[in-house]
Amino acid sequence: MGNHHSSSLDAHHHHSRSTAKLLGCTSADAFEIHLDVPHDHDHESTTAASDHDEKRSFDPPPLYAYSASAFPEYQLTWILDALRRSDFSRLDRSGETYVDYMGGSLYPESLIRSKLSSACANEAREAVLSFFRAPPGYTVVFTANATGALKLVGESFPFSEPVATCLAILHRNRPKNRHASPSLFALTGQSNISNSKNSLSLIKYAASQGFHTVLDAAAVAPTSVFSLSETPVDAMAISFYKMFDFLAKLERPWFAGGTVDVVQAPGNIVTMTSEMHERFEDGTINYLNLPAITDGLRFLSAYLPFLPLRLSCLMHHLLGSLTALQHDTTGTPIVRILSRTPLRRLRAVGEQSDTGSVVSLIFLFPSGEMVPNTFIEYAAARSSISLRTGCMCNPGGAASILGLRDAMAALPSDVTLAAFEKHMGHELGVVRISLGLASDFRDVYRVVRFAETIGCKGARDALWEQWLGSKAGEAM
Repeated sequence: MGNHHSSSLDAHHHHSRSTAKLLGCTSADAFEIHLDVPHDHDHESTTAASDHDEKRSFDPPPLYAYSASAFPEYQLTWILDALRRSDFSRLDRSGETYVDYMGGSLYPESLIRSKLSSACANEAREAVLSFFRAPPGYTVVFTANATGALKLVGESFPFSEPVATCLAILHRNRPKNRHASPSLFALTGQSNISNSKNSLSLIKYAASQGFHTVLDAAAVAPTSVFSLSETPVDAMAISFYKMFDFLAKLERPWFAGGTVDVVQAPGNIVTMTSEMHERFEDGTINYLNLPAITDGLRFLSAYLPFLPLRLSCLMHHLLGSLTALQHDTTGTPIVRILSRTPLRRLRAVGEQSDTGSVVSLIFLFPSGEMVPNTFIEYAAARSSISLRTGCMCNPGGAASILGLRDAMAALPSDVTLAAFEKHMGHELGVVRISLGLASDFRDVYRVVRFAETIGCKGARDALWEQWLGSKAGEAM
């Protein structure tokens, strides 16, 4: 149940425009939406035509009239249209549809510059604290990734005995009094595969029961407003690979270069450095890249308040369109949505969604059997669509939404993925579509048209033969 990313930036990129003409079994008129999609003859364009393409990316976005009528609140997020034209116009110039924001966000073009400063590390730390409205007492530690941040907390927490931190047994295992053994409660803010958001009230409740708290905000922070002043936690891992933590309470069982003040050699005396963040950053951090954090957070602060409303519009349109699609031969559904869907539609800037902006699904043959994810990945890349397939580094979440819990319980200790998939009779994993900062109705439209292609027998059969041919070539 590994992870795979479809991207048009591969050996098949030069085919993407010809396959785009095959999208859908019906004409664009049937959708009452018109989208300008490049065709093969664009390769014969002159320099003037190229200049026209450049200008076209700054024209009013296609589908805007549709979005204004069906989702009038979408117009309140016009600032994100300006952002798309100024900082992400490369998507429209290249015809790329990027829907893998949960895997990694795209860089804004305005941030690609160099800035060297002896104070850049401190500026980056201050920017992180300011972005999350952290009250005094918080410290920022830079780690390789969010996993490393959580690992640091788990390994450094002063457990004196095994302590369960499962949600289901929170009440039963709560500390009896302030003198009880330290207990840690960990919560995932949002699932990267099921699209569920956990209530942050659980953090407050756990703290009231004497637990120390850690929040994995890697999935929720990029698209939701979060304040440490309103919801204080002892530690938080965030998606751009930094961590806030209760360092004074942690007792790291080892030290490395730069984390100590004095080391007795030979001997056993070790005095840790007085700077809290330096105690947990091994060696020299990559300070040359830290200005990107400072500038990036300032950049995101201007747009993040508008993002939940826009994503709400896009998610409702995407989910409604996908669930309505049917195979042209049988009238059966083309996709099955597995992730949680939003219960309410946002109407104003400042409102927060009850879910994320992730759609996990599987594609179905007319018979109802699952279409291999590797085929979907191939077909998406041929249509210049970047999405993700697999278990999303979340095998527990994938097993849950795919209904594999009983099968997982029966696995032998020496199981392999190939053997597991053979036993199940199909590939394991999901197709994940995730929206983000630069997403607009064009991206959703292209994803829906791609899905319709899978439901069109002629187009699907043609892509299937090409896919089989590519697999045979790899085998040779």
